[in-house]
Amino acid sequence: MDNITALGGDVYEIDTKMAGFSGITAGYLILSDRPCLVETGTSTSAPVVRDAIASLGVGPDDLATVVVTHIHLDHAGGVGDIARFFPSAQVVVHEKGARHLAEPSRLMASARMVWGDRLDTLFGELSPTEAERIVALGDTGAIDLGNGRTLNSHYSPGHAKHHVGLVDSATGDLYVGDAAGVYLPETGDLRPATPPPDFDLKTALDSIALFEALGPQRLLFSHYGPVQAVRETLERSAEELRVWVDLTRQARSEGMDLDHAVAMVRERTKERYSAMTADEATAEQFELLSGAPSNVAGILHWLDRVSP
Repeated sequence: MDNITALGGDVYEIDTKMAGFSGITAGYLILSDRPCLVETGTSTSAPVVRDAIASLGVGPDDLATVVVTHIHLDHAGGVGDIARFFPSAQVVVHEKGARHLAEPSRLMASARMVWGDRLDTLFGELSPTEAERIVALGDTGAIDLGNGRTLNSHYSPGHAKHHVGLVDSATGDLYVGDAAGVYLPETGDLRPATPPPDFDLKTALDSIALFEALGPQRLLFSHYGPVQAVRETLERSAEELRVWVDLTRQARSEGMDLDHAVAMVRERTKERYSAMTADEATAEQFELLSGAPSNVAGILHWLDRVSP
């Protein structure tokens, strides 16, 4: 299948084809003794992910675990569907997200407020998962991949209060979710992901420092793909956060409303990302992944909290 890439170490990247786009959201299948899917993608892309897993030889009762870095719909919207397709799999999530996977109505209501009619085409509907199949992680935890191999979870809540990073003991891969921002492999651009309501600068920088301290061999971005230059990339993640926060703070001090703040930050950061000056489709893809309105709104929400 053209949406599967072997990354070595029995790890396979699956392009979930979110909303029909390529290169937006990745799921990862660890084909260990106890096969594990990291990130499901959206509900609407669940059949794509199911077919990719099947093509790698994992039958309906073979998948042992489904793990999500956090419960935002581009990462976990497909959990209920994937759980139904693979009835033997346990679903693993941080304890702050577990109840939303069992009872998604509040999460879906708030997502609909943000996305409106676009919700259905971009994400679809998160189906509930039976509570008894959900394993809730604390600040650290270990997922058994079989044969002595584990996926170790580390709480990293700067992007969202239910976010974890995951380290594979066999490969040294660190699944960063959104805590290190979003990466665009076509251009090598990296941009922060600071949506409301949970973004907090100190917590976000602490999460990046934790990731560096874990000494991973490789970063696996949910958006999008593997990155070998671990230290440089994490340093850039922290720098990008500071740039966006400084610009948003300036816009706020000048009394700008959200629209004007977004326009100013977008203009001032444009030169940092070759994607924004590349072809229109690439710029649009980057904006969908890490939209300036969402990022600026999240930073303003945090600024209102810390310096009203």
